[in-house]
Amino acid sequence: MFEKILNWIKGAFKMFSRETIKNKLGVEVAISTEMSTALETWAAMYKNQAEWLNDYVQSMNLPAAIAGELANLTTIELEVKVDGDNGRAAFLQGQINQVVPKLREMIEYGNAKGGLMLKPFPNGKGIDVDFIQADQFLPVAFDANGNITSCVFVDRRTQGKDVFTRLEWHEFDSNSAVITVRNLAFKSSSQGEIGSQINMESFEPWKDLQPLATISNVKAPLYGYYRFPMANNIDPTSPLGISCYSRAVDLIRQADELWSNLLWEFESGKRAIFADVLAFDRDDEGRAVLPDKRLYRALANSSGSIGEDGFFHEFSPEFREASILNGLDAVLKKIEYNCGLAYGTISDPQVESKTATEIKISKQRTYATVRGMQNALEAALKQLLYAMDVWTTLYKLAPAGAYSIIFDFDDSVVVDKDVQFQQDMRLVQNGLMGKVEFRMRNFGEDEETAKKMIALVKNEEPQEADLFKGT
Repeated sequence: MFEKILNWIKGAFKMFSRETIKNKLGVEVAISTEMSTALETWAAMYKNQAEWLNDYVQSMNLPAAIAGELANLTTIELEVKVDGDNGRAAFLQGQINQVVPKLREMIEYGNAKGGLMLKPFPNGKGIDVDFIQADQFLPVAFDANGNITSCVFVDRRTQGKDVFTRLEWHEFDSNSAVITVRNLAFKSSSQGEIGSQINMESFEPWKDLQPLATISNVKAPLYGYYRFPMANNIDPTSPLGISCYSRAVDLIRQADELWSNLLWEFESGKRAIFADVLAFDRDDEGRAVLPDKRLYRALANSSGSIGEDGFFHEFSPEFREASILNGLDAVLKKIEYNCGLAYGTISDPQVESKTATEIKISKQRTYATVRGMQNALEAALKQLLYAMDVWTTLYKLAPAGAYSIIFDFDDSVVVDKDVQFQQDMRLVQNGLMGKVEFRMRNFGEDEETAKKMIALVKNEEPQEADLFKGT
């Protein structure tokens, strides 16, 4: 739905400014000018439209590469299980199963722009989910914990020469446990304007939507918000997230410039042979026929005085690529550090940290970043499942029933499993870790299975062959 909505000229925050929302809905948007400007910058960088790019400075596409790599490490082995011996759990499992395969791509957008909304809605038989990027919604209010409690979503569609816009305002009141949803529709003949208000039923796709609706007995808003887990140094007073490459904007510009210098070094340093035009045959129109147009350059009226060799002079300058590459690699490493990535992720992996301690610290940097993202994603998915549960009840899509959520993030991509196994073995042998915990951690077993397997091993093997003898 929302992926086909917005054809904004320069982003939602310019067209649907705070003043526009205030005039149409009577509310103030809770986002500062600094955050709006930063979001436009991050979005432009992600789309390879950074302000510094031109005919001479080309993009290395680092923003998308960084956001994508972090999203991949976070979601590559993600499994979400809705546990419960009832129809409600089974129904919710089926709905979340449709969401998980899309998370890799959607979390990349969230990383690039600092956040992502996961907003469910009933479709008659089940529940669909809109993935709304940070420049496609406008926060209105937050609670004491920084959670978005009031938010405006924008649905924008074009039909012929007309542009239709719908503002959907969600407002959650924790005191009364009520969510109020307001819908306002507008029609314009220009992409750059919101236009005049119209009745909802006058536009076919929105004819069944109510201008005002309330949902009672709710504990939270009906959406999940994924926030990139990094402190907001653009606006420290804002609970909104910042881009995963927010702290490396200037460094990415420098990397693009160095990369472009490297490309120019090879382009400008191409070997060439300058020769007197008299050295070449002529075509029917009297023009010099060059044996190889990439290699030879014809000079007219040189009178055979080109260099010491007479008719020919070779142009083969010395390349400076080593110096440029060294400078570029230093900048890339600084980008990795500022973005919470291990050295060698985007820089030259052959020039990594030299000591074991440096390598360990570098890898832990990526692990800490990914772990924070997994926690943020887990929180957003819990919010999403709660909203799905509410819609399931309201539309009677499945029988009532309790459920619990189990998340499994396989960390094998960022954690050395062999090293972890050996370390845990030593902990068990020294009495610092139990056998059950060891099996659960290293074999992925639940507690009951781990206990059964330990008992089975004890029954089948002689006591002296017990792997954990002496613990």
